[in-house]
Amino acid sequence: MQSTHLSRHARQVLTVTQGKAHLEGPGSDPSIARSWLRCLEDYHLDPSQSMAPTVLEHGRVLESRERLQQVLQIAGNEMNSLHQQLSGAGHAVLLTDARGVILNCVTAPSERRIFERAGLWLGADWSEAREGTNGIGTCLVERQALTIHQDEHFRGRHTGLTCSASPVFDPHGELLAVLDVSSARPDVSRQSQFHTMALVNLSAKMIESCYFLRYFDNQWLLRFHLQAESVGLFSEGLLAFDGDGRICAVNQSALNLLGSVRGGLLGKPVEMFFDCSLDELLGRATALASTSWPLRSRDGRSLFASVRGQARALAQPLLPAAPRTKAAPAQPRICIVDPALQNDFRRAVRVFERDVPLLLNGETGCGKEAFAKAVHQASQRASQAFVALNCASIPESLIESELFGYRGGSFTGARKEGMRGKLQQADGGTLLLDEIGDMPLALQTRLLRVLEERMVVPIGGEPQAVDVRIISATHRNLLGRVEDGSFREDLYYRLNGLEIALPALRERSDKPQLLDFILAEEAAGQTLQLMPPARQALLDFAWPGNVRQLRNVLRTLVALCEHGQIGYDDLPAIVRQTALRPAAPPTPVDNPLDDAERVALLATLEQKRWHMTQVAAHLGVSRNTLYRKLRKHGLARGA
Repeated sequence: MQSTHLSRHARQVLTVTQGKAHLEGPGSDPSIARSWLRCLEDYHLDPSQSMAPTVLEHGRVLESRERLQQVLQIAGNEMNSLHQQLSGAGHAVLLTDARGVILNCVTAPSERRIFERAGLWLGADWSEAREGTNGIGTCLVERQALTIHQDEHFRGRHTGLTCSASPVFDPHGELLAVLDVSSARPDVSRQSQFHTMALVNLSAKMIESCYFLRYFDNQWLLRFHLQAESVGLFSEGLLAFDGDGRICAVNQSALNLLGSVRGGLLGKPVEMFFDCSLDELLGRATALASTSWPLRSRDGRSLFASVRGQARALAQPLLPAAPRTKAAPAQPRICIVDPALQNDFRRAVRVFERDVPLLLNGETGCGKEAFAKAVHQASQRASQAFVALNCASIPESLIESELFGYRGGSFTGARKEGMRGKLQQADGGTLLLDEIGDMPLALQTRLLRVLEERMVVPIGGEPQAVDVRIISATHRNLLGRVEDGSFREDLYYRLNGLEIALPALRERSDKPQLLDFILAEEAAGQTLQLMPPARQALLDFAWPGNVRQLRNVLRTLVALCEHGQIGYDDLPAIVRQTALRPAAPPTPVDNPLDDAERVALLATLEQKRWHMTQVAAHLGVSRNTLYRKLRKHGLARGA
């Protein structure tokens, strides 16, 4: 059956590439026909040949990941967000380098084997020259967003896939990466990919913008758009210039807004293109570039702009030097108004300053990394590196090299100069071991040795001293994993100097303040009004995906807002549907049995410090039952 399908697909490819009429089916798209022709004439591929994709050696994959380390960091959250927006099931979100080699993959653990059987491995080469017409490879050649649906693939073995891919460009217009969403479900129609393609394209543009902003972190940056409310959004024009006013880089949106080409701007004075002096531009600069103002281009276009950078002040007379004082730690950018959470944060900072390891426990998306980073920023190590390693997102074959690094030539494909691991990168600062419960057992032994001896041994190398403070985070019950033998008991007690149970978003008493805080961050200076019915619906929603889901929803609402107001009808259907459900009538609490249950429940909550997983286990009920009882008795953290 499989050979018949491959033969039929091969005949279809040959028919199209021989120039014969093909008004329907995959060959009717000129871009697909061009790609098929390249596969036959330039790459000499056989559409009926069934062979697994080429996978790079371990060392080459590590080298590629290190080269794109900043992009991988930026893209990680965006990929998780994209996977959630697609409802997860049946999708793999992939990021490749400019050669088409897969460097990161986000998918449901239960579906990982399905996509691996389809050839979507970490390190697999999906360039068009290797795998024929496919979302990743053809996107690299065409340099534009596209969807390759099932039979549009060149190789017959890939016709079970549907792939929507978008290129990610660096600030100089060179291809940096490809963001791709692949589905192996047979019932996926091409029409259904319009929504997927739009989300992939939006995510790719966000990665591009974030990378541009970080790449030119120490340069002046002009951000502009035709509309004031769009300054700070992914569609804005970005133009980096140096202290002499010479243009260093522009993004594609800036070129479109100015009606120019890249070569016509680079190296030229910024004053050539805007009706504004360099001194005026630098004088308007602010660290956050949160306020936009009217700016006219030299050819008469009306724009709105802001400048990020350190404002250039007028020269001041020399004064006696002020006595030096010790710099205070940076203020952490986090919203913590919930009294219990504030107390946990203060305790966390105090013990962290004494080099006591922190263990953060909480549901996925509740803000464990943000909390860890805030602790680091509030400590005396704020000026040093904060390095995060997600133990669940890195394949077991790579995590040892990522954590400990390796010496040059220590294995086949290793870089000549070797690679510094996360522990070495965090030397003098803080290392967050996210999802520590998923760390392979063999590596737990090595990590324990590092924590005890304060020495790290790269693969094939010599011991090196490290000064690093550790924060661990997990959504799992680590004690349960200790009991089943999948987590070392001695490592658990070594990491658990102080355990902080972070509440789920639905349990926090500061939801209104957190909503305003995140909305302001996502608006990036844009003036927005959240209408009361919409605000109340957002506050009433249960947020199963926690703070991460709330941020994703607010980011989408800000991106789609056109008139400065976010109304009830603008909210996602799932939020509106929940808001329409009638509230359950309040249960009177004058019943002695109810009173006893409430007292017992509150006592257990306090004993377990509101750690819902432990409370549910202690009471012998499911988490859903526990939450029903909390709502029944009107119990909330901080109440």
